[in-house]
Amino acid sequence: MADPNPNTAARHEHVLILDFGSQVTQLIARRLRESGVYCEIWPFNNAPEARIRAFAPKGIILSGGPASVTEGESPRAPDCVFTLGVPVLGICYGQQTMAAQLGGAVEPHEHREFGRAFVEVVADSALTRGVWAPGAREQVWMSHGDRVTRLPEGFRPVAVSEGAPFAAIADDARHFYGVQFHPEVVHTPHGAALLKNFTHGICGCSGDWTMGAFRAEMIARIRAQVGKGRVVCGLSGGVDSSVAAVLIHEAIGDQLTCIFVDHGLMRAGEAEQVVRTFRDRFNIRLVHRDASDLFLGQLSGVTDPEVKRKTIGRLFIEVFEEEQNKLGGADFLAQGTLYPDVIESVSATGGPSVTIKSHHNVGGLPEGMRMRLVEPLRELFKDEVRELGRELGIPEEIVGRHPFPGPGLAIRIPGEVTREKADLLRKVDTIFLEEIRNAGLYDAIWQAFAVLLPVRTVGVMGDGRTYDQACALRAVTSTDGMTADVYPFDMGFLTRTANRIVNEVRGINRVTYDITSKPPGTIEWE
Repeated sequence: MADPNPNTAARHEHVLILDFGSQVTQLIARRLRESGVYCEIWPFNNAPEARIRAFAPKGIILSGGPASVTEGESPRAPDCVFTLGVPVLGICYGQQTMAAQLGGAVEPHEHREFGRAFVEVVADSALTRGVWAPGAREQVWMSHGDRVTRLPEGFRPVAVSEGAPFAAIADDARHFYGVQFHPEVVHTPHGAALLKNFTHGICGCSGDWTMGAFRAEMIARIRAQVGKGRVVCGLSGGVDSSVAAVLIHEAIGDQLTCIFVDHGLMRAGEAEQVVRTFRDRFNIRLVHRDASDLFLGQLSGVTDPEVKRKTIGRLFIEVFEEEQNKLGGADFLAQGTLYPDVIESVSATGGPSVTIKSHHNVGGLPEGMRMRLVEPLRELFKDEVRELGRELGIPEEIVGRHPFPGPGLAIRIPGEVTREKADLLRKVDTIFLEEIRNAGLYDAIWQAFAVLLPVRTVGVMGDGRTYDQACALRAVTSTDGMTADVYPFDMGFLTRTANRIVNEVRGINRVTYDITSKPPGTIEWE
């Protein structure tokens, strides 16, 4: 993977994270960014010595991973990691490969540790100082079957657990440290403080990564990249495209035109809010194309969820190109690509190194579009994008908005999508979100929405029999959308919300609550 932006790396103190395939490697980066340290994640097998030296990290972190060091073809850290003269922290598999590569031993063991565990702190170290005291018993989160059984020369134990005789280790002379547990996850209560000890105390980082600095630097870089060229941006009203649009407009003004393709499948009032916010508040050139008749017409009779997605994606591109051609073309296309999109486009076990995944709100770059990309958010995580949005003065109702899928309500209407169904679902969704906000729960929930079920049920209203539709409510908590847990509403809330829906939305006579986690379910229904 090409460096997301070498200019940022050059301006800030930074740490390199080498990824061995852990599902939580991104959390390491997020913890470091939260403490003001810029960092990048590279696959372990795409980190040649020349590239690492050019990056000039103040420290290197080796992530966890699913492999076993005891296997012959298992991943290894580049040898230069241990000869650069910078501090190194190995986490889980990272600790094991560091120990093995420096002359220690790693072996499988019957006593595996998965989930919450406790370590006994047996000595002081720069990694634990001020966080864990010698003699203390501390909670951590473990996920390992192998363990280090013999330390390399120069290392000493700092903490032990039932399943790991070297749960934390230190080589003070070389500033090499290793932990068998995962400090990056919230289940290790003091993990963020341990990581800060490494970056600030051991590596000497001051924490100069701020959104204010990023904003100023990115504006200068956008101006340098675009010059006098024209930029178009597909604006959806979501957080990513909104922040990208406002940042680019701050950099180049009327050289930017936003194209808002209204497919008729947004939530109540959102189309009007997009126009009001970006055209009126930020004075951004905005083309608003109401293409709802086109989208809903071509979705008529379509029931397969994948066909629905592809139809919406194709139509978006066609309408976007029509509007762009009316403008006389453009030199650049702006996209709200985020750092997780960049990370996920490469694999720690191989695969393409520069492929960026398609975005559901744009559908990917068509071959005939022939524009260069402007992606000002590609170094940021989602929470950083929200922080930047607040820095730019974007209203909280946009910056703090729950994620909303590009295909909109179409994937919350299993089966055929019609204008009548969309209108019905909008009313249900509005009531659900109103009740969540009234209860002060909106910011505690990752995503909440209603689904219009392809089911009719018998009901009784007054003295009459009804045969109307059922709906499902869904609300989940999550940190990144990769996994999710159902939000535990109390029955009073659910009863009150259901009563409002059946009383206020003609055509709905039954309300259910989806209590499925992800996995095994997905957050969305289609």
